[in-house]
Amino acid sequence: MAIGGLVLPFLFLWTLLTWPVAGNAAADAPVRVLRVLAWPGYADRDVVKGFETRHLVKVDLTLVDSDEALWEKVSADRGANIDVFAVNTAELQRYIDEGLVRPIDVTTIPNTRRQLPRFRDLTRIAGLTRDGKAYGIPYTYAEMGLIYDRNQFPTPPDSIAALWDPQLRGRVLAYDTGGHNFSLAALRLGSQSPFRIEAADWPEAVDELIALRRNVLGFYTRPDEATELFIRHRVALMFANYGRQQVQALKAAGADIGYTIPKEGALAWLDCWAVSRATADSALAYAWIDYTLESHVSRLLVSRQGLANTIDEPPTDGADRRLIWLEPTEDAERRDKLWARIVSGDSAKRVLAP
Repeated sequence: MAIGGLVLPFLFLWTLLTWPVAGNAAADAPVRVLRVLAWPGYADRDVVKGFETRHLVKVDLTLVDSDEALWEKVSADRGANIDVFAVNTAELQRYIDEGLVRPIDVTTIPNTRRQLPRFRDLTRIAGLTRDGKAYGIPYTYAEMGLIYDRNQFPTPPDSIAALWDPQLRGRVLAYDTGGHNFSLAALRLGSQSPFRIEAADWPEAVDELIALRRNVLGFYTRPDEATELFIRHRVALMFANYGRQQVQALKAAGADIGYTIPKEGALAWLDCWAVSRATADSALAYAWIDYTLESHVSRLLVSRQGLANTIDEPPTDGADRRLIWLEPTEDAERRDKLWARIVSGDSAKRVLAP
């Protein structure tokens, strides 16, 4: 009895001492990390937290505010620090050309079946496929219209030419990018395609953008920056790179604004999720894409950001009849280089110098 009375407590104590060792070994196991590169509003904190909780992983989220910044981050070390990122269809071909993205197995992303038919047929969306393989899954889109202060416009502006109106000098905001701004200049000049500037037309396009630089208050990159500048400086007119996302933000801040699509049409972007060639966990990247296509996540793009998603039809307001969907440009690097010179204050001669 005495021996038995000692053995049983000893075994119980031994179990208590050894059990936490096994538990700590599990707790110390490496946590899977998904590295996501996205635009503001695409992956809010609660959205990220929901994914982390469901999959017992950590999401390392980095935000970008321009196509140029996105390219720099993905092309650096050939995407070694990125698993999945959001990119517009016009830019995606550039990443495919450089071997920075891998084909996506759409069958592993069941929520693509939730998407509207026009977003499910990837072969009909320019820039998403190559050689029969898909490289992007549509996520959100918007047109880039004009936001104006109702108190400073008795009637809504009807042309992108208003961005150059000398009567508005110092009261205009534009977006800081070479790609879109050269397209705007081409539209203003009546080009057949804003994405194809012919060799003889570069000087005129540069002159237009130098004139735009002189007319604007400044150039913004982030939507929150644009909202703050618009209100603080009583801006009259803004080129809305983020479309209705900026409309919603300005109205929430109390601005009395209107939104219009110019008669020349509005540039429009379609952002998709792409998977980095360098990812070591494509299954987790696919899980992220699938998660963002769930109704409660995709609809946050609409309710919080004023963007459109790919699972619901947007309100019918006629804007879709004048959309000019972005396409790859004739020379993205040249546009970026010339734009950097324009913003720095160079003359047309210096901008166009070799």
